[in-house]
Amino acid sequence: MSPTKVLKVKLSVMSFLEFAVWGSYLISLGNYLSRVGLSEQIGWFYFVQGLVSLFMPAIVGIVADRWIHAQRMLSLCQLLAAAFMCAAGWYCASAEGAVEFGPLFVLYTCSVGFYMPTIGLANSVAYSALEKAGLDTVANFPPIRVFGTVGFICAMLFVNFTGFQSSFAQLFTSGVIGVVLALYSLTLPDCPTDRGGSKTVAEALGLKAFSLFKQRKMAVFFIFSMLLGVSLQITNSYGNVFITSFGSVPEYAGNYFTKNANLLISLSQISETLCILLIPFCLKRFGIKGVMLMSMFAWVLRFGFFGIGNPGSGVVLFILSMIVYGIAFDFFNVSGSLYVDKQTDPALRSSAQGLFMIMTNGIGAAAGTYGAQLVINHFVFSQEDPVARLEGWRISWFCFAGFALLVALLFIFCFHDDSAHPKVAKKEVEAMGVEEPGGMVI
Repeated sequence: MSPTKVLKVKLSVMSFLEFAVWGSYLISLGNYLSRVGLSEQIGWFYFVQGLVSLFMPAIVGIVADRWIHAQRMLSLCQLLAAAFMCAAGWYCASAEGAVEFGPLFVLYTCSVGFYMPTIGLANSVAYSALEKAGLDTVANFPPIRVFGTVGFICAMLFVNFTGFQSSFAQLFTSGVIGVVLALYSLTLPDCPTDRGGSKTVAEALGLKAFSLFKQRKMAVFFIFSMLLGVSLQITNSYGNVFITSFGSVPEYAGNYFTKNANLLISLSQISETLCILLIPFCLKRFGIKGVMLMSMFAWVLRFGFFGIGNPGSGVVLFILSMIVYGIAFDFFNVSGSLYVDKQTDPALRSSAQGLFMIMTNGIGAAAGTYGAQLVINHFVFSQEDPVARLEGWRISWFCFAGFALLVALLFIFCFHDDSAHPKVAKKEVEAMGVEEPGGMVI
């Protein structure tokens, strides 16, 4: 096997494990929390992911840029995240059904505080290794990132078919995979730091990435990344709980999908694996504005189909919601990461990725999950009757769809795509390493 293929395999394994850690609990945690009487606190567990993303990815990214090699930082963060996640699982096991919000929330917060920066770190490791090997990141990163989605799916299905989706065992599953990744990260290619040449305090701390806000195009891009980030964790937080809740209504009692919600939701990640591979073509054909708009309108459909579907005769609408999720998530999250990478100096790669995480998984996701919790607690968990709760779910999903539509309409008028000008378009295509039509094969 050639060195290039070996590199791609190593990075693909890293991506697989990175997202398997997350997939072990991200979709199903709400199910477990609901089972132990913490339904109204579900939103806080997803809100805190956004909260820690406000500062942890930036801090860790700065350290990785300046002092500690990214692959070593990835290993350290994964090890700490795994330790706290296992501690959370141990607490739930020892509580014997009397799980309290405080202790579990603190341990969980510490775990995600160290995990969230690893998403940007893993991207930085991959981008750095591919560039050192003389490979184009736009053409070669998406197929590697696909294996992250595969890892997420495998972890989801594992906790689904083992019954862990309603148990604290999902936390132990995540912790064990995290330890494996922590050890594996030490075998990844070395990512050099940039310790010299800085003349200002901001440069020394790696804060120069924030200067991107001085560019109008980048400022608008980051602001709308934040607004789009509002949608990121809503279905992750409440999708499993929503589908499972149909089981309390006689019409859907015993329904296969209400008992295997993770299996149904996993179609979203399967859709991701296909949509990721479309990113290079779509970026080349439609530019970053077109790709972002596709993502925004896909979020409208994602929420809308949830609002009008059901696990019985309307399960097709649920399946359609899962299919469009691939566009909604990847065309924003992966394309946005690639766009930021190409707009920043290599010395600031990790901190720029951290800044992107702050705006999306930080401010955006935190605001989105907090707002979603208010909406859902008001329309859903305030109701005692199961049928009334389902109606509350529908109203909630329509509210989220309306927000996504508003963001899309504003983006059309506020973000000016330079690729609309032929000369600039050609320059950007060359800068991003994307060949002309017919020249790129994945």
